[in-house]
Amino acid sequence: MKLAFFDSYKLGVVRGDSIFDVSSVVQDIPHVGPHDLMRGLIERFDAYRGKLEAAADAGVPIALSSVQLQAPLPKPGNIVCMAVNYMEDGTLAEAPAINAFHKAPSGVIGPGGTMVLPDMPAKTFEGEAELALVIGKRAHQVPADNWRDYIFGYVNFIDGSARGTVPDKNNYFQMKSRDTFAPIGPWIVTADEIPDPQALQVRLWVNGELKQDFNTSDMAHKIPRCIEWLSHIQALEPGDVVATGTNHRGLNAFQDGDAVELEVEGLGRLKIGVRDDLKRTWPRDTRVDLMAKGVKGPAIQLTGKYAPVNP
Repeated sequence: MKLAFFDSYKLGVVRGDSIFDVSSVVQDIPHVGPHDLMRGLIERFDAYRGKLEAAADAGVPIALSSVQLQAPLPKPGNIVCMAVNYMEDGTLAEAPAINAFHKAPSGVIGPGGTMVLPDMPAKTFEGEAELALVIGKRAHQVPADNWRDYIFGYVNFIDGSARGTVPDKNNYFQMKSRDTFAPIGPWIVTADEIPDPQALQVRLWVNGELKQDFNTSDMAHKIPRCIEWLSHIQALEPGDVVATGTNHRGLNAFQDGDAVELEVEGLGRLKIGVRDDLKRTWPRDTRVDLMAKGVKGPAIQLTGKYAPVNP
């Protein structure tokens, strides 16, 4: 099942190019807003699944093109992101140490939203294409073999990043938790529709040009290990998001006016825009392009405020 919020946060079931309004089915779930309505539905999904399917079967199809989709998880309790979790198409000699960080839930934007690049002296701004897991029930000290029992579904996720923040070694919070730096959507796909999340193609386009193109099979630490490791550090709750990391080779500098599209296989396509009021510019190269030119790391800013005098 594909679950989405649309227009004024009505709950919908997506089928093909249509969405079915099923909001009347879940009104008895205690909630004060869409964030805990979705969380409450996830917690009670076994009791509501049949009702949702019946409501969609009996409902009137609404063209997806005629509605405004919203973030399916408007404010998760936690967004936990795996760090440096890909083998970079086999170019790494050994797996990086397992690691993760928190991202502010207030940074969430949904389909059609805009990632706003802040006025700050970052070296560059990037958006990482990622498969994200949606937690289905409280996960505490979960054995790796039992990971599937705790996954409600999957969703596209873009991890916005401000690279090269200063001072050095004081960067993860200001680098990752900026407002609008957590695009998510367009809907949640329940776990039963994705037989093997470890074999999904991940693609990201900027202005129609394919930039990132990799497979989740390249993860350094697979999903079972991620759930095991994270849940031994903190309990994960229903509706929490775990972003599984990215292959950095296709990363490129986001800049003003960009149209960005992310599609993890089977999860629909998330579309967002980018706005930079300072109109800064960077090379359009990916990390692989830059490496071919002998440049290590992300692109260096070309023009605008904070551009280096002698790059």
